[in-house]
Amino acid sequence: MTKNIKWLRLLFVILVFLLLIAAVMRTPQFRRLSYPYAYREIIEEYAAEYRVDPLLVAAVIREESKFNADAVSRKGALGLMQLMPSTAQWIAPQVGIINLTDEMLLDPEINIQLGTWYLANLFKEFDGRHELVIASYNAGRGKVASWLRDDVWTGRYEDREQIPFGETRIFLQRVIGSYRNYQELYR
Repeated sequence: MTKNIKWLRLLFVILVFLLLIAAVMRTPQFRRLSYPYAYREIIEEYAAEYRVDPLLVAAVIREESKFNADAVSRKGALGLMQLMPSTAQWIAPQVGIINLTDEMLLDPEINIQLGTWYLANLFKEFDGRHELVIASYNAGRGKVASWLRDDVWTGRYEDREQIPFGETRIFLQRVIGSYRNYQELYR
């Protein structure tokens, strides 16, 4: 009987330990480790200037680069917000940056400024609809516009399975999920 009691005590200690771990993992402090808010001042500065929710910017950065300022994608997108150099070249003069180089896109402040401006521009084009903005950020505004025009996608999050690009479907789902977590943790 004493051997069974020892096993029951050990099992009880393990169960209590696991419950404590589960409780700690649900605290906002612990969850913020998975949803960092690095470059917060820069994000909030440009989000205010371009009237974009800074928590959406943080969610996009988390999903695009995991806050790695030196990130380079297989397709050549650069920096925190994974901007394509051609897109950045189009944006730069509109925000007063002249002679933009690809290397400059690895500078967090420049990258966040350009990426946040781009999000704001997409919000104007797509009447403030988050799903369309996020999908456009990934697939391109022309693709999303054609999907809407050709009734390929309704533009609603619930209908994201209609999106023909798997990468864009996953990106939309991940950014929306991260955005909700950022709102919960940082509002």
